[in-house]
Amino acid sequence: MTTIHTYLTFNGNCREAMTFYRECLGGKLVLQTIGESPASLNIPACMRSLILHSSLTKGSLVINGTDMVPESGLTPGNAVSLLLNCSTEREARVFYAKLAADGVATHPLESTFWGALFGGLTDKYGTHWLINFEGNSRQ
Repeated sequence: MTTIHTYLTFNGNCREAMTFYRECLGGKLVLQTIGESPASLNIPACMRSLILHSSLTKGSLVINGTDMVPESGLTPGNAVSLLLNCSTEREARVFYAKLAADGVATHPLESTFWGALFGGLTDKYGTHWLINFEGNSRQ
């Protein structure tokens, strides 16, 4: 089966952001610095502590990240959101509260006309999140 994984680009704070996401969502976090890779031979020493690749995995949830900003620069925008489909109402509320800390709650977590508990936020790293729980019985 083909899957799509989220890949986030940061500007020197990938380790901090991915650690924050692990604290919020749980899972296993693997970080590889530039200095730990063969690419380090061609990279200035001041960049060797930056993250070349990171992966946060919890079941089917996978978020990848890097500090490798393209020459054009980093342009955060609102064209991409991470949608978390939660398995319980409690999980949705916990994730929303944790991810919104020091960020901006753009849409409160609330029951919707389509029967889901849904909300949106932008976290302190500028990443847009949509939190969703669709269940017949609220837990």
